[in-house]
Amino acid sequence: MLTMKIKPTLALKTLSLIAASQISLGLCPSVTFAQSKMTPMQQKALNLWASSLALQAASWGAPLVTMYALRHHDALGPAPKAAPNSIWRMEDISTPTLSKEAGYVTPNVNTVYGFGFMDLRSEPIIVEAPDSNNLYYMIEIVDMWTNAFAYIGGKTTGYKGGKFALVGPGWTGELPPDVKRIDSPTPWVLLQPRVHIYHDGKIDLSQARKVLEGIKTTGLAAFTGKSAPAAPNYNYLAPMPVNPNLPVSALQFQDPLQFWDILVAAMNENPPPKDQITALIPMFKPLGIELNKPWDRSKLAPEVLAAMKIAAQQIGTLLSNQPIGTIYNGAFLPPPSIGNFGTDYRTRAVVGRIGLTANTPSEAIYWMYPMDVEGNMLVGSKKYTMTFKSEIPYYDPGFWSITLYDAINNYTVPNPLNRFMLGSDTPQLKKNADGSFTIYIQHDSPGKDKESNWLPAPIGPFYLIPRAYAPKPEIIDVLTDSKSWPVPSVVAIK
Repeated sequence: MLTMKIKPTLALKTLSLIAASQISLGLCPSVTFAQSKMTPMQQKALNLWASSLALQAASWGAPLVTMYALRHHDALGPAPKAAPNSIWRMEDISTPTLSKEAGYVTPNVNTVYGFGFMDLRSEPIIVEAPDSNNLYYMIEIVDMWTNAFAYIGGKTTGYKGGKFALVGPGWTGELPPDVKRIDSPTPWVLLQPRVHIYHDGKIDLSQARKVLEGIKTTGLAAFTGKSAPAAPNYNYLAPMPVNPNLPVSALQFQDPLQFWDILVAAMNENPPPKDQITALIPMFKPLGIELNKPWDRSKLAPEVLAAMKIAAQQIGTLLSNQPIGTIYNGAFLPPPSIGNFGTDYRTRAVVGRIGLTANTPSEAIYWMYPMDVEGNMLVGSKKYTMTFKSEIPYYDPGFWSITLYDAINNYTVPNPLNRFMLGSDTPQLKKNADGSFTIYIQHDSPGKDKESNWLPAPIGPFYLIPRAYAPKPEIIDVLTDSKSWPVPSVVAIK
């Protein structure tokens, strides 16, 4: 065995510097001897490492913090939309006003939405889905880490309806024989129904509402005629946003360190998968992040808190400007992991910021245009065209559309036509003999002869989202092969 002699004075100096760095990071709270002074280079290295670790932890935990804030906004706050284990049903499409009320970013405007947080800790929740007479609908089931781990309706189970049980971790009871079990990875889940409102190119809101009303949630005890368990006491820390007019995914808190209070509290209630518990969370221990322990800022050194404060302040803006996936002709094609992310933490964080509760590609596919084909960001002071060689392919009774969103608040944009999208639900869309068509994207009307193909833009920055529900394989394949279908470009008019 190779041995090496070290001078006693050098050994003591080295040990004291190691102890000093550990004390600075809060790793050795029991050490009581005086901290040795670090050199400027060591201090710089320590600050850089703490900042990097805090940023990675914030990226990993941002979707969970967003879901916690959305739960407070929609179910537990002072003006809830629907109590836990019930569904809030939007009365119309996601107009700018309704999007703001929901706190939900980048919604489609071809469906009416429902939102409902389910608490599975005491008992399973039974979801009854109706027969829609072949009207497209689906119920996305999302865990607290924003993974769409299951669906009811849509391509997954069809449109005939049925009974399903959402079962929380560790539950071992029996279900009625006609109820299909769906196991949830987290004790809380979000149900998000979407029901298509168009029939033969015309809005049929009454039929869509009927289907949405037919989606019902009931606790297992009540469903089987038994006494319900005692109602829980929801005594959660209330998020305090800087600007309540921004969506919850903006992640801007009056006290930036509240981000970490929420992250650890939500994690302890909704633990991540076991591989992340064993392999990832220990890496964040220097930040005071440990499973089943509250986050205590008083136990962390100033250098650590400073790094965590900066990471929390910056994470929302940083994620909103992150490119993900493949950039092709100005289009941002997301990775195929979108919707159910696994260990693709970066994509999960970015999607949680700008497209919360995005679906899996098999059920719905989307991509994004934040810029034109020359790489310039889209702004309403310019005029653009976009030519499709064909419609985005989908299976009936699905649909396709392209929707425009304000880049500042991620909501749809008020405009004189109340038009937020073009697609298979807009029969006035003019097409060429070969099935191709051009849309005009600008703030002012392009003229009466082109107004049928006009998508109104705000004066400021915006982005575009094409999507298809019940997509066909050739468009799903775009996420792994950008040439599997002719992806159009946004071209600025000179």
